[in-house]
Amino acid sequence: MACSKLFSGDLPELMNEIIQYFHYDYKTLHSCILVNRLWCRLAIPLLWEDPFSFKFPKNRHFIEIYLLNLNDDDKTKLNEYIIHNDLFPSNTLFNYPSFIQCLETRKIIHSIDAWVETVKNSTIQSSYFMRNRNLSYLQISTFTKLIYKSLYLIFIKNKVTLRSFEVTLLNKKEFECFDEVLELILQNSNFIYNIKNFKLDFDITTNNMIKFLEFLYPICNSITSLFLLFPSYNDNFSITEKNLSQLINSQENLKKILLYSEFPLYHLPSSLKNSNCINTLKTIIFYYLDFENIRILDEVFNQLNVLESIHIIYCYSLDRFVQQIINITKPFKLKSLLLDEILHVESLVLLIQKSGNYLENFGSESGSRLPAKLFESAIKYCNKIKLLRLDTGLNNQNINLVFSLIENIKRNLNYLSLETYHVELSSIILQNLGQILPNKLEYMSLHLNILVNDLKLFLKNSQNTFIKKLLIKNEINEEDSEEIFPYIIEYIMKKKKVKYLAILGIFDKDLFYLKDKVEEFKLYDIQVLRYYDLIINMYDFIKDE
Repeated sequence: MACSKLFSGDLPELMNEIIQYFHYDYKTLHSCILVNRLWCRLAIPLLWEDPFSFKFPKNRHFIEIYLLNLNDDDKTKLNEYIIHNDLFPSNTLFNYPSFIQCLETRKIIHSIDAWVETVKNSTIQSSYFMRNRNLSYLQISTFTKLIYKSLYLIFIKNKVTLRSFEVTLLNKKEFECFDEVLELILQNSNFIYNIKNFKLDFDITTNNMIKFLEFLYPICNSITSLFLLFPSYNDNFSITEKNLSQLINSQENLKKILLYSEFPLYHLPSSLKNSNCINTLKTIIFYYLDFENIRILDEVFNQLNVLESIHIIYCYSLDRFVQQIINITKPFKLKSLLLDEILHVESLVLLIQKSGNYLENFGSESGSRLPAKLFESAIKYCNKIKLLRLDTGLNNQNINLVFSLIENIKRNLNYLSLETYHVELSSIILQNLGQILPNKLEYMSLHLNILVNDLKLFLKNSQNTFIKKLLIKNEINEEDSEEIFPYIIEYIMKKKKVKYLAILGIFDKDLFYLKDKVEEFKLYDIQVLRYYDLIINMYDFIKDE
């Protein structure tokens, strides 16, 4: 009876809670809107809160739905470039623009570019098509900026208050588009005043950027997640850092912060110590940061009262970092240590020792050899590592220690990535890895020089391990590479030990594009994805933790 009431809509509050569980499961949400009016009303806002971030959209026609909300004057401007066939009714079932919650400037541009390309190739039977298919680069650029500004006008007109705003400005086009909408944002502070997640990634401090930063900190004081990736060298760096420091100081509930800069920092570290966030900040991510000129980290960590995790991602001058934190009396909760530079081994050993079982993500992208001492320290002090990433830092001297580390952490290990271009070392990995894996892995990536018999042995030995996401990349371009595939069929497909699969380097193209084989995997409930779409990006992985 309760189930019947739920599906018929008699318990809308409970139904709403259930629908929220499908927040980012767009396939399921699309199915929900077909059930009944209540389900549709609950699912539509979730589908439309961030349509620009859909990873594999079949089209970008949602932009056309937005454009229906333009006033007559703005439609006239668009009509200089495109013709609208009025195939869609102007009165839609929902006010779709009002649902937008998240905007990423770069993804908006990418979506518009894809839509413009579609419109350029459309016929007169389409809802929109170009008046002139031979527009110049400048005309296309002007049209793109017009669409970009029109979308912001629509969102602001519908009194949208964003929850998440990510501003990425790394090329001329991105700066020009942002300049188009800056005055709109400045004149409508309600649009961003209540953002919780804010990211700023830019490589030039223009006058407009300074104006934007000066506008931000007096009105935006409820940010909980703040990601700052800012230019390394420019004439206005000091002004930029001061403005960003003021932004940090103005926050009342900051819980997570990411800092990236190769340029020496002065004000920003101090702002962590002196801001309102000493009783709210739980996570600090240092990303490609140089610690050479930072001298107050011990004071910062001693001041922060609720800090739960520290992440060091490919940073430099780690010996300076260790010198400042080694005598901190509080527990040092280093959750991630991913190395790009390996210069002062003893300092790194001390850092691993001090981190102990707080450390969950460990590894290297360095092309240089990881010293044995680091593995020995990790084996001794760090039993709760969940992610182990060793890309090109492997060799014959440390591989047995790698196996020992995997054995030691297998109860917690969930993500594993191993990479080497050496044939002999690849063989050693494939011959020994399968039998020491845990029963279940969320993710495993093997980027190796693969010999057929070695992979067969690995797949046979790893039959007790279910891998949700498996990536295999083969660097050997041998004529017999395709002989690998029958073993993938036998041990992966038919055993159903994988949920998502990506393979590169066995065929002349990514497995994803071999439709007959992809369909065969579907019969065994295995989804084949593009290799570079499935691979973990450490920035995305850490920021979402």
